[in-house]
Amino acid sequence: MAIPNWEVTGFVEYISSGHKQGDMLLVVPAGKFAVRLGNEASIKQRLKVVKGMYYSLTFSAARTCAQDERLNISVAPDSGVIPVQTVYSSSGWDLYAWAFQAESEVADIVIHNPGEEEDPACGPLIDGIAMRSLYPPRPTNKNILKNGGFEEGPLVLPGATTGVLIPPFIEDDHFPLPGWMVESLKAVKYVDTEHFSVPQGRRAIELVAGKESAIAQVARTVIGKTYVLSFAVGDANNACKGSMVVEAFAGKDTLKVPYESRGTGGFKRASIRFVAVSTRTRVMFYSTFYAMRSDDFSSLCGPVIDDVKLIRVRKR
Repeated sequence: MAIPNWEVTGFVEYISSGHKQGDMLLVVPAGKFAVRLGNEASIKQRLKVVKGMYYSLTFSAARTCAQDERLNISVAPDSGVIPVQTVYSSSGWDLYAWAFQAESEVADIVIHNPGEEEDPACGPLIDGIAMRSLYPPRPTNKNILKNGGFEEGPLVLPGATTGVLIPPFIEDDHFPLPGWMVESLKAVKYVDTEHFSVPQGRRAIELVAGKESAIAQVARTVIGKTYVLSFAVGDANNACKGSMVVEAFAGKDTLKVPYESRGTGGFKRASIRFVAVSTRTRVMFYSTFYAMRSDDFSSLCGPVIDDVKLIRVRKR
């Protein structure tokens, strides 16, 4: 089949919203159409890029069968495998982000289904795909951490009421949230002020999968010097109610921050003072507990963290 501007390999099916597959009604989140990638099928588009520039891709995906489905995203020489799961939203569709650094003036963006399902009707669905340039921030004299406010990150598509999942890319060189990494089995969620409550600025991170959803950054420190790690903990105004706890780590020091969420937005500030024991200090956050949205018991949610700052305490 032919899709304008895309090169197709293998069995790629054009799906219209409302398409029935067995007992399941397939819903397309944006517009009227999506594509389904069969076994070993792929779609590819060539784009002009700036050599050396970092880019993030945001795309919407859903699985059609009970099995775990995966997508291989690649822009040579970078590639990453993204598990397509439905634990994050009840609609079945989630937005995912992935990043790469351009090695030349053109980039072939390939989305490939590496699966070998017995049922030919299986295979992940793909919808809205977008790309933006990333500008990796640097530490400043006001914050040793890079991108502490999470303002630089993947494109959030208009109408993206679910936020953007940033999957765990422990092995990937180029992360769609500059400065940070997901050090866990599950994704974290990138949320924006257009659709959620955010403590500071326009972007924040929601820790959606308990201790399986951790975000971290390694900072340069001086052994024996005193530092303060400060941050905001809140909720995203997405009906995520109840007692929450964010655990913050700065090297060997830890702090548990309780937060009572009404699910309507709000935040509190916390800080931890520590003495560096290494030239590189790992800062990490995760949620102690799992949480589900009170208006949708099939959607994982959790506390929001934002405005993360690490400063050295100068002796007077």
